[in-house]
Amino acid sequence: MRETNASILVVDDTPANLSLLNQLLRTHYRVRLANSGARGLELAVSAPPDLILLDIMMPDMDGYEVFRRLKAAPETAGIPIIFLTAKVGAEDEEYGLALGAVDFIHKPIAPSVVLARVRIHLQIKTWQTFLEDKSAWLQGEVERRVNEVLHLQEASIRVMVSLAEFRDECTGNHIRRTQDYVRLLAEYLSTQDRDRETLNPEKIDQIAKAAPLHDIGKIAIPDHILLKAGKHTPEEFEIMKTHSVKGESMLLRSQRELGDENQMLLYAAQIARGHHERWDGNGYPDQLSGEAIPLPARLMAVADVYDALRSRRPYKPAFNHSEAVGILIEGRGKHFDPLLIDAFIALEGSFSEIAIKLADE
Repeated sequence: MRETNASILVVDDTPANLSLLNQLLRTHYRVRLANSGARGLELAVSAPPDLILLDIMMPDMDGYEVFRRLKAAPETAGIPIIFLTAKVGAEDEEYGLALGAVDFIHKPIAPSVVLARVRIHLQIKTWQTFLEDKSAWLQGEVERRVNEVLHLQEASIRVMVSLAEFRDECTGNHIRRTQDYVRLLAEYLSTQDRDRETLNPEKIDQIAKAAPLHDIGKIAIPDHILLKAGKHTPEEFEIMKTHSVKGESMLLRSQRELGDENQMLLYAAQIARGHHERWDGNGYPDQLSGEAIPLPARLMAVADVYDALRSRRPYKPAFNHSEAVGILIEGRGKHFDPLLIDAFIALEGSFSEIAIKLADE
């Protein structure tokens, strides 16, 4: 805003004052005049000016009431207002400044004072607008860069997941199904007393995004073990079990290399290491039990087992939904967190729908 382009609204019920201020200001600014508070409000809202000179003592609606209404309206709230007044008491000036006026000009006006104060406050307004615009631009730039980083991270994760898929019997639909199951369970638990305070929408989203990385450690398992069609020998199964620890190691290394506290990768590491733990302590690799098992890993355990039961493998046929539900209920308090099985029972219809919708071809 160049000073000569600035617009000023003068609100005063005295014609002589309006004429004087118009003559004084119009050589420098675009001036509009209002001879009442109501007219001043109308003009201010229809075309917000850059500055308002507002008389206090007016009939029907005084300057203080006009001021309050201007500040209450979003389109005029940010306009600087200078009070014009014949009052000389300090308490009047104190009251006006407390309301939010930027300055006071006392009557009878001194032309040089009016011009100086108008110029100063227009300059301040110009700089405030500049800083606000600059701040908005910087905020937008920060958001753009953050989104670029997030998209890069998500693309890297998709590559990691794809590597695991290529070397395993699992399909991309297994990844999508288990992710949906985890999100369903987490959202349900967020409405229950135990986990309501910890499972906020952001955390649920991060856990769901982390779920596809649960078996990333399988890329470190030799092909003759990973792709074996039959049952593993005890020695082979011990090697197979190392995928949980290796997956955690890969993910924590990625988190450190990113140089930040990436919560999604932390949840992914917890899931990778802990989704084969059991509620009764008979799982692996750490034989954790109960709530010592991280919640993201407990969520993944239910999702992964249900999906494994519903999926055909070279060494087994697919179970139907009722059979899978029965097996999970049997594991309540033994293999699985009891509250998660309660959640699963409440959501079993949705689980079945996802299994059908995203079935392997």
